[in-house]
Amino acid sequence: MPRWLFPLIILTIVVVSVEVYSFQAFKTISKSKIVRYFFLLISIAVYINFFITLLTYSRSDGQTPQFQMAVGLLLTISIPKLVIIMLLFGEDIYRWILKLISAISSGETKPLVGRRKFISQLALGLAAIPFASFIYGIIQGKYNYKVIKYQLSFKDLPDAFDGYTITQISDIHSGSFTNKEKIQYGVDLINQQKSDLMLFTGDIVNNQASEMDNWIDVFDKLEAKEGKYSILGNHDYGDYMDWEHPQDKIDNFQKVKDIHKKIGFDLLCNENRYLEKDGQKIALVGVENWGKGFNQAGDLQKASKGIKQDDFKILMSHDPSHWELKVKQDDFNYHLTLSGHTHGLQMGIEIPGWIKWSPSKFVYKQWAGLYEEFGRYVNVNRGFGYHAFPGRVGIWPEITVIELKKG
Repeated sequence: MPRWLFPLIILTIVVVSVEVYSFQAFKTISKSKIVRYFFLLISIAVYINFFITLLTYSRSDGQTPQFQMAVGLLLTISIPKLVIIMLLFGEDIYRWILKLISAISSGETKPLVGRRKFISQLALGLAAIPFASFIYGIIQGKYNYKVIKYQLSFKDLPDAFDGYTITQISDIHSGSFTNKEKIQYGVDLINQQKSDLMLFTGDIVNNQASEMDNWIDVFDKLEAKEGKYSILGNHDYGDYMDWEHPQDKIDNFQKVKDIHKKIGFDLLCNENRYLEKDGQKIALVGVENWGKGFNQAGDLQKASKGIKQDDFKILMSHDPSHWELKVKQDDFNYHLTLSGHTHGLQMGIEIPGWIKWSPSKFVYKQWAGLYEEFGRYVNVNRGFGYHAFPGRVGIWPEITVIELKKG
């Protein structure tokens, strides 16, 4: 038996079970065959679209917007159905328990009249919440840019940098973009912050340098008073697609690095720069990608060559697992690390002061926002763009503004 056959059988059983249960909910509350079968036809169309896209997808093309939309539609119809299944399956278990009690007891136990219809209505009502959220996330949520501001105090910050502002952006993923007007709005919002420094923490493309061709004239308008600096992310190396020739991948990587210069950024590849103000200075360190389970081209020691231990240091490192595993306890003392990479999985629930949750937390200890340990900070930017899923649900695209304070 082929290795792929058993997983395919299991997947088919799961999909059929999901569809049968969700169809039962519609059947219970609606007597109209048109409504029932319209619901079924939509599901079938989404599955067919996904599998055709999957079968015709070529890794030599990279992850196209068409592929992302097929994934997005599949998630949009599947996740609400999981809500339906949980409620209906739970109700089935309850009914079987009642039947078992009835079989072993002398009295007769009956379920409440109309229970199935009520549970079906409840299931569909609850399922409508993620369904509407995913639709919103695909249409508008991915452009719902949020400016998040922090003020961080450091005793050893040079006096000249008291009040110094940094705008951080991350994970542009230009190969996913489809709406120039919306992206221009996001770029304008970045410029409105009027920060002293702008730092981009990696993943300018999904795979190919050519993905940025139509966006150079947008991102070259980014402004910062005292400079713009950047690093590479895991997607910038072209590792997630097949190349016809090894040299093509090498050439593409050079073109990706050249993009940064075209849009006015100084790309730091295991390098550092001193930022000077009124005769005082702080160190800016940029490493190549280093991530647990990902490309580990980052060399912290090489990137910090020439810097003194007592210098105030800002580190740009794309993957926050680098901070967790290598940076936060390093004796060289990197005061502030700026990362991205996780996107907060582009879906979750965030209500400031109340709740902050995403499945991303099961993969990364630091997955979105500001974290502090040992008196050192890491900010994990939620990303400007989007990837894989063509939308954002509850985890919005982020522009971070950090003000450094002496104290």
